[in-house]
Amino acid sequence: MDYVNEINRLRKAKNAVIMAHYYQTGDIQDVADHVGDSLALAQWAAGTDADIIVLCGVHFMGETAKILSPSKKVLAPDLNAGCSLADSCPAEAFAAFIAAHPEHAVVSYVNTTAAVKALTDVVVTSTNARRIIESFPPDRKLIFGPDRNLGNYLNSITGRSMLLWDGSCHVHEQFSLEKIVALKRQYPDAEVIAHPECRQPVLMLADFIGSTAALLQHTVQSHKTQFIVATESGVIHEMKKQSPAKEFIPAPPNDSTCACNECHFMRLNTMEKLYLCLRDEQPEITVDETVREKAVLPILRMLELS
Repeated sequence: MDYVNEINRLRKAKNAVIMAHYYQTGDIQDVADHVGDSLALAQWAAGTDADIIVLCGVHFMGETAKILSPSKKVLAPDLNAGCSLADSCPAEAFAAFIAAHPEHAVVSYVNTTAAVKALTDVVVTSTNARRIIESFPPDRKLIFGPDRNLGNYLNSITGRSMLLWDGSCHVHEQFSLEKIVALKRQYPDAEVIAHPECRQPVLMLADFIGSTAALLQHTVQSHKTQFIVATESGVIHEMKKQSPAKEFIPAPPNDSTCACNECHFMRLNTMEKLYLCLRDEQPEITVDETVREKAVLPILRMLELS
């Protein structure tokens, strides 16, 4: 079956829009209407006039789209495409953590469930987190969850002392500092670029730190021609498209059998599942309306500040 033609036919017939995260496989990125990071996907979901949104990413991204577009049908190619970071922050445990620190405002990373967003004062992405955190008065006490690595990085660049939830992303947690150092010796002119969800030793080694979109933009604008990329390797597809003359080396994880670091949740989505999802209009992402009404407020605050 020619999945591209069939997906295009169904997309047009059903007035559907396909949104894909940079961490999807290249074939899904190429067939999508929009490819972006979490902030861009949220903004597109808030503004689309499509009847159906197909979110090729992980479950919390589909939830975010549904929260922002409750009247639209939101589909995901595979409902099992979860997120280790979101899973590390159960809503009941996070609610207890918040209750134990009632004087703190709550800032939650977008990589969380709808139920956690409903407990939050403002949502952030790695693109806008610094700006939003610095919008609070300097003496305002803050809770940040769920990513401790991103939280530590934000504390270091804002001068804050946010109280951090102890969660992490399995992809960014697993980069091998030793192997990155070895790659730097092998490619001495290469820049090390890293996502702020990486552990602090990796960030200390990096020449540039930024969100997925910021890393991509940096590789386009930099005069350098080689980059060691310490984030999920799916973004290298778009980096190569935008800078075909440059070389991109994926930073490896600790697992000695792997040369690159992939999110196995993201890779559950395939072209076949995308086609079936459009054909059958299943699986569908749903969010309890009571939760949605609470969760939409911190997301809208984020979009206003972005």
